[in-house]
Amino acid sequence: MRRGRWATGGAAVPLALAAVLTGCGGDSPGDAAREAESAVGSFASQASEAVESATAEAGRRLDDIRGGIDVKGDVKAGRPTVGSDGRARAEVTVTNTDDSERSFAVQVDFTDAGGRLTDTVIVTVNHVQAGDTATATATARSTHDLAGQVRAQVARAVRY
Repeated sequence: MRRGRWATGGAAVPLALAAVLTGCGGDSPGDAAREAESAVGSFASQASEAVESATAEAGRRLDDIRGGIDVKGDVKAGRPTVGSDGRARAEVTVTNTDDSERSFAVQVDFTDAGGRLTDTVIVTVNHVQAGDTATATATARSTHDLAGQVRAQVARAVRY
């Protein structure tokens, strides 16, 4: 799996949008993911944007996936752990309820104990066979240090 990272931040509240992506050639969902990397990199230079803008950008990028179906109910984020590097990590598990092989793009929101959004990441889980359950080979990983009690929840999930 090829890994790419997207980051964006706001002056008032630090937030980053990251992704683990695998693309394929042609006019495909992978192309939308690669285009998102470029767009979000540009977005990162606008440090005055707020948390809501970063979350909205993640939503737009998921909306750009052609043929995507909302499958939030088929996806779970595991309990996050914070490593010695200060980054939170959470496993993402998907269940493919379709009758053919599919891939998933999952937006995971990290929040603090008070429920305040502190980070948003997008993880892809590719080539999940029909009826199978799979865990992302790369866990959802926060893009900056998160302290205290961190929670992870699936904000959106798109199957394509």
